[in-house]
Amino acid sequence: MQEYLKLSSDKKFGSVSVRFYVSQDKVATIGKKITEINPEAVMTGHNWEALLSYYLDTHHPEVSAGMGSDPDNKNYVAYYKLNPVNEKKAEKLVEILEDLVENENKLYELVKNNGDEIDWE
Repeated sequence: MQEYLKLSSDKKFGSVSVRFYVSQDKVATIGKKITEINPEAVMTGHNWEALLSYYLDTHHPEVSAGMGSDPDNKNYVAYYKLNPVNEKKAEKLVEILEDLVENENKLYELVKNNGDEIDWE
């Protein structure tokens, strides 16, 4: 798993979560390029939430179903109720995020082509 992602489960709280460190250098650099493409998209955790919600709902609705999120300025956290099905969803989300960061042009194209459809903060 990349250093900008953390997958964890918490039996006490009954959740499985994926933490996406949006202030990590590689991700922050991508965020700056996204902002250059669309100045409305200042890429804090809140706008990563907007972008990822749009992307997941459009391309991976099976992963976004039942998912909650908790963004802040430096992180985006997605979480699910802890169960075997949702653990698989969280693992798939990690794969999706890794793919988007490692193939960042997918994100740039999404923002260029669909940026006006995304509910930026």
